[in-house]
Amino acid sequence: MAVPVSVTRLDDGAWWHVVLGGSKGHIFDAALMDALDEVFREARRTPSLKALVLEGEGAHFSFGASVQEHLPDQVAGMLDRFHRLVFTLLDSHVVTLAAVRGQCLGGALELVTLCHRVFATRDARLGQPEIALGVFAPVASVALAHRIGQRHTEDLCLTGRTIDASEALAMGLVDEIVEAPPADAALHWARTHLGPRSAASLRLAVRAVRARLVASLRTELPAIERLYLDELMQTPDAVEGLRAFLEKRAPQWRQP
Repeated sequence: MAVPVSVTRLDDGAWWHVVLGGSKGHIFDAALMDALDEVFREARRTPSLKALVLEGEGAHFSFGASVQEHLPDQVAGMLDRFHRLVFTLLDSHVVTLAAVRGQCLGGALELVTLCHRVFATRDARLGQPEIALGVFAPVASVALAHRIGQRHTEDLCLTGRTIDASEALAMGLVDEIVEAPPADAALHWARTHLGPRSAASLRLAVRAVRARLVASLRTELPAIERLYLDELMQTPDAVEGLRAFLEKRAPQWRQP
C-alpha cells in the first residue's frame, strides 16, 4: 500500500516538504487525514521548523474528500476527523504553503484555503463542488470568506463551479501563478522571506495574525456541522446526490 503522506526535511529541518499520495487523486480518506494530522502534530512539537510546503504527488493536488465516507453511515466520523485535522493544522502555528497543480477540489481546497500562501501552476483547477452532490462544504463556508470575501465565497459554494488559476489569482484564492514546479517556488519564497526570521517569533506571529480566523471557526463550525448532520443528511437529495456520483449518473432531485 502506498504511503498516504511523506515528509522530506530540508536545510537542517527549517522547511518540510509534505507530499500527499496513497491513492489516485490523493483522496482525503481516513488514512490520509490521520497521516496528515500526525504531520501537523509533529510540526507543533518541532520548534526549529519555520514553514512546510504541502503538495500532491504527480499531476494533481487532490480530488478532495472521499465521497463514500460522506454517506450516512460514515459521515459523522468523516466530518469529525476532517475538522480535527483543520484545528490540528491551525494549532501547529507553523507557516504553511500550498503548491497546487491540476485539480484541487472540495476538502483539499478547504485545507489549501487555510494555508498562508498558495502557489499554483497555470493548469491548476480549484473548486468547492459539494453542492453538485447535494451537500455543502462546512469549513469553506467559514474560512473562504476570510480569504476571498463573502461574494466570492457564495459564488464558489453555491454554484460548485471549478475555476482556473487566473480567476483564482484575481479572487485572492491563489497568491502566485508560477512556471517552475510550485513546490520549488514555495521553498524559494520561504527561504527568501522567512529564512532570516526567528522560528519562535514566527510561531507567535502566526498565532496573532490567525486569531480572528481561528475564533470564527471554533465559534461557527460546530453549528454548521450540526446543520450538516441533523438537517442536510436527513434530506433525500443529499443521499441521492452522493449515490449518483458514486454510480456515475445524473442525480434525480426530489421536488420540494
